[in-house]
Amino acid sequence: MQLELQWKELMAFEAKAGANTVSMDAKTPIGRSSAQTPKELVIAGLCGCTAMDVIALMRKHKQKVTSFTVKADVSVVEKVHPAVFSAVKLDFFLEGEVEPQRALEAVQLSQTQYCGVSAMLAKAFPITWELFVNGESVGQGKAEFAS
Repeated sequence: MQLELQWKELMAFEAKAGANTVSMDAKTPIGRSSAQTPKELVIAGLCGCTAMDVIALMRKHKQKVTSFTVKADVSVVEKVHPAVFSAVKLDFFLEGEVEPQRALEAVQLSQTQYCGVSAMLAKAFPITWELFVNGESVGQGKAEFAS
């Protein structure tokens, strides 16, 4: 994998991988808050990676998902420099004609075998999760990958 980072202005940058570009910026007053910060992009990558796993598994099992959201609640070690993440709680919300057990299996597989971003970040801080199907909590757990 190759990625190129290019400075645009002030604290705005663009990261290019292949034909795709992602913008990033610092919060004001250092930057213009025109894009997500690098730390926000790390969490977006975590959410995107696990979401792709879950949707792929739900499709494989012919589950009719009509809505899917992953929300991340990030804890940060404050008053130290650099400020780093200390924990992340992921909440998965699936709606549709979904078997709760299939959805639970999909999230568990993502958070124990498939999500490479989660596997990397779980080495630095705990990642916990809870799954909601059609508004009901159906399970929770922790990202745990074999070494």
